[in-house]
Amino acid sequence: MLRYSFNFLLLFLSVSTFAQNAKKDTVSKKTERYGLRVGVDLSKLARSFYEKDYKGLEIVGDYRLTKKIYIAGEIGNEDKTVEDDRVNFTTKGTYFKVGFDSNAYQNWLDMENMIHIGLRYGVSSFSQELNSYKIYDTSNYYPLPADVVSGKKYDGLSAHWAEVVAGVKAELFNNFYAGISVRLNYLVTQKEPDNFANLYIPGFNKTYDGKFGVGWNYTISYFIPLYKKKK
Repeated sequence: MLRYSFNFLLLFLSVSTFAQNAKKDTVSKKTERYGLRVGVDLSKLARSFYEKDYKGLEIVGDYRLTKKIYIAGEIGNEDKTVEDDRVNFTTKGTYFKVGFDSNAYQNWLDMENMIHIGLRYGVSSFSQELNSYKIYDTSNYYPLPADVVSGKKYDGLSAHWAEVVAGVKAELFNNFYAGISVRLNYLVTQKEPDNFANLYIPGFNKTYDGKFGVGWNYTISYFIPLYKKKK
C-alpha cells in the first residue's frame, strides 16, 4: 500500500507539471511564496477508528526557510495496547520531533510541490502498563504457559531518537497538500522500567528489541502564505 501511495503522488506531480506547462501565454512569477504549512497525519486518525487497541493523533508542520530548505516537525500522542505470545501491555504518551526537509523537486512556474529528504530528532515521554504476562512451567514435559495478571504501571519513562525521512508532498487544490513519508529511526537513549523493556515507544513505534525502528505517515495539510521573495 505504501508503494502504491508513493506512485500515486509521483503521478500527481507529473500531471501537475504538465498542466502548468500547457497553459497558454503564462509568464513565470518573479516571486516565490514563503510561509507555514500545518496539517494532520491521516493514518493515525484512521487507525484510531479501525484498530480497537489504538488511539493516536499527530499534528505536522513545516516552514519554508530558503528556496529548498524547510524547518519541519511533528507533535502527537499515542495510546497503544500490544499483545504477543509472552506479554500484554499498554503504552501511553506524547512526543515531538523537530528537524528539516530538503526539497529535491524542480518545480515549474508557480508550483510548490516537494520530493524531500530530511532529518528529525525525536523525544517521547510515556508510561507502560504491564497488563499480563506468561510464565512457562518447565516441570512438565510439555511446558504450558499460564497468564499472570499484573496491572503494574511504570511512569516517567522517556526516549530520544534520530530519524531519516523521505517523502512527497503534492498540492491537491488551492493551498491544500497531500503527503506521504517513510522514516528510519535510531534509538539514541531511553529510560526503561525495571525488569521490563520498552517494546513500543510513542512516535518511534516498535523497537524490535533493538535500536532501530521504522515509521510512516499520510498527511493532509494547508499552506499559510506569509510573505514573498524574489526568485
